[in-house]
Amino acid sequence: MPARDALEACQRNRASRILEFSDVSTLQGPPTITATVDQIAWPGFLDLVASPLGAAGLSAALGSPVVLVDLSGPAASAGAEPVAAAVAGLPVVVVGVGRDGLDGLPAEVTGLLDLVVADPGPVVAVVEAAPQAAVTLAMTLRASPALGVPAGLAAESAAYSMLQAGPEFARWRAATPQPAPSPEPEPGPPVVAERAGACLQITLNRPGRHNAVNAALRDRLVEALLVACADPTIERVVLAGAGPSFCSGGDLAEFGTRPDPATAHLVRLTRSPARLLAELGPRLEVRLHGACIGAGIEMAAFAGRVVAHPEAVISLPEVGLGLIPGAGGTVSLPRRIGRHRTAELALTGRPIDAATAHRWGLVDAIEP
Repeated sequence: MPARDALEACQRNRASRILEFSDVSTLQGPPTITATVDQIAWPGFLDLVASPLGAAGLSAALGSPVVLVDLSGPAASAGAEPVAAAVAGLPVVVVGVGRDGLDGLPAEVTGLLDLVVADPGPVVAVVEAAPQAAVTLAMTLRASPALGVPAGLAAESAAYSMLQAGPEFARWRAATPQPAPSPEPEPGPPVVAERAGACLQITLNRPGRHNAVNAALRDRLVEALLVACADPTIERVVLAGAGPSFCSGGDLAEFGTRPDPATAHLVRLTRSPARLLAELGPRLEVRLHGACIGAGIEMAAFAGRVVAHPEAVISLPEVGLGLIPGAGGTVSLPRRIGRHRTAELALTGRPIDAATAHRWGLVDAIEP
């Protein structure tokens, strides 16, 4: 079938689905995934998005949460600019499929894509398993570069809270045994801060839980960071973790325990380590080791210098839980590695090692 005929057939198919689901407000629960769009060549993608009918059919609410764009042919920047605004608001994940990834692609082309991979299979699997979280992540990352840190954190937190009330997170909670809080008291304070001259050493101190972030750790960390931000005589701040890991992310025992997502959103903005870490910026060094999962890498990426142990392992698993990064990751990671790499890390579901993180620019040095 010629490319133009294939495109028109695709648009007719979309038109039938748009009419079938014309009142999306009547949909009960998450939409059923009806079809993943076949790979569309770059010119066909531009034509599809430029068409009001074509663009209207690109939606996770209509059962197609991902679009695959074949980049094996020439991906010229001509024609990209007129559709950029439309693509920014598409409620789908736009995946470029190309053997060389981002290398050599013009900025006008990458600006229309959420990520570029050689094998789209793992991404498609993650997106189709949690389409609401995946699409929300993609749209949040698209908006992040235009926002400052405080506004970006507010947007991330609002999206995170919305997903906390959604069916994908509820499904994950129902299927995942929640660890019971330990009956034994913590062996010490959840965060230890020690000053030596002009240097403040802050240590996450829940080694038995791999320094998982609970409310107590978060609040003590905020207190230590406030001191550092308020005292100009503190010229250097070093953040590390006690025990086998720097930080294994949010404490699953407290996931979703706030009375409601709106309250959780306001608390998250009020007691925000991310905002203070970003404020410290060049004064801050973070030392990673062991598991650096979710919040463990999201907070670290705000630092002016990030040093990783050779055996550190980094991942963003939140989409698999029906969520997006909620500790600042949609703000901090794109500023280090770009939104496309951030999306790749979150939407493939695969961890990366210290060497890969160093190659990407997520860490600045690898030291034993």
